Amino acid sequence: MPVYHKLGRLPAKRHVAFRQADGSLYYEQLMGNLGFTGLQSLLYTVRRPTTVKSVTVAWTTPREAESERPLRMRHLRAHRLEPAGGSPVRDRELLLFNQDVSLSLTRPTATDPFFYRNARADEIVYIARGGGTLESQFGSLPYREGDYLVVPRGIIHRLAPAAGEQIHLVIESRGHVRTPRRYRNEHGQLLEHSPYCERDLRLPSELTVHDETGDFEIITRVGDTCHRVVMDHHPLDTVGWDGYYYPWAFNIHDFEPIVGRLHQPPPVHQTFEADGFVVCSFVPRLYDFHPEAVPAPYNHSNVMTDEVLYYCKDEFMSRKGVEFGSITLHPDGLPHGPQPGRTEASIGVERTDELAVMVDTFAPLQVARGALACEDPGYGESWLEDA
Repeated sequence: MPVYHKLGRLPAKRHVAFRQADGSLYYEQLMGNLGFTGLQSLLYTVRRPTTVKSVTVAWTTPREAESERPLRMRHLRAHRLEPAGGSPVRDRELLLFNQDVSLSLTRPTATDPFFYRNARADEIVYIARGGGTLESQFGSLPYREGDYLVVPRGIIHRLAPAAGEQIHLVIESRGHVRTPRRYRNEHGQLLEHSPYCERDLRLPSELTVHDETGDFEIITRVGDTCHRVVMDHHPLDTVGWDGYYYPWAFNIHDFEPIVGRLHQPPPVHQTFEADGFVVCSFVPRLYDFHPEAVPAPYNHSNVMTDEVLYYCKDEFMSRKGVEFGSITLHPDGLPHGPQPGRTEASIGVERTDELAVMVDTFAPLQVARGALACEDPGYGESWLEDA
C-alpha cells in the first residue's frame, strides 16, 4: 500500500552504521516486491535474517479439482463443510482456484505454534467472524470482524485469534494486491472519488522486539508445498523500520458505496485489484433514486470473467436461497441475473442491507474436489419459474 509508515528506532540515513548498545551493528534488510522497483521497506533487526538451521518439507496440499468441469451455475454452502482443524494456516479448506488466485476457508481456534510466510502469493484474509491480532516483523495489527487483512508476500507473520467463533475467507494472489488504479493519482494517493481513503486504513501500530535465541519454526509456502524453516532466533526481532511494504487492514464497513439515479455496475464496488482478478465489496446502501429505477441488476453475460460471491449475510438483493457462508460461482459462457421475483420485488425499495465479497476472475475457475460436499445441486434450476 503506497503510504509511508515507520515504527521503532531508525538511523538518520539509509545504509549507515546503526549500532546496538554493545557497539555491534543492527542488521539491515530490504524487503519489497517487483525486484527493486516496487514497494519497499527497510528493516533493522537484532540478528541476521539469514541464520537458517534447517529446511524440510512440512506438508504438501495439491490443488485437486473436480474430475469433470461442468458448465453450470454453482452454489457452495461453504460453512456447512466439516472443519478441517483449527490452524489458520494448515487447515485451509480450498474451494475455488485458477492460476491467478485461490479461495479457501479457515475456522481457526488457536494461534499456531509456528510463524508463516507465503513466498509466492500476496494474501487477503477477510474476517467474516471474529477478531484478534496479526503479529509480524512490522509489529502488531489488531483485526476485527469485517476486516480485509492484506499481507504482501514474504512477510513473516502469525494470526492470534481472540476467543470465540472465527471464520476467515483467504484469497491468495499470484500478483501483488493493490488499490484500484482509477482511484489513485500518479503519486499513489487515493482521490476524492475513491470509496475509501487513507484514513480508513489501519497499519501496524506497536513494535515489540523479541530478542530471543532457540529454534523458531517458520512455515514457508511455495506453491502447493509448505516448508518447515527453522531459524536460530525469534524472527520478530525488528527494532525499527520504515517504508511502504507491510501488512495492513481495511474494514468492509468503511467502504462508502457509490450510488446513482439508475443501477450502478459492479466496478463501483471494486475494493482491490491484482493480476488476473478484482475484489469488490457489496455493503448496505441506498438504492437508485430515479422514480422508475429498477434496483436489481439487469441480466448480463460474464464474457471473459467468472464471478464469485461470498455472502456475509443471508440477505442479497438478487438472490434467494443463500445463507451466511454461501458462495456462488457464475461462469463465463452463461448469462445470469436476478432469480424469479427478485427484480419485481426490488422496485420501490429504498435501501439494501446486504453484505458480500465478490471476486471476479479473468481466467476460468475450478471447483476444488473437497468443496463438492457442500454444493447445492439444484441451484442452476432456481431461475425456472416453477423451481
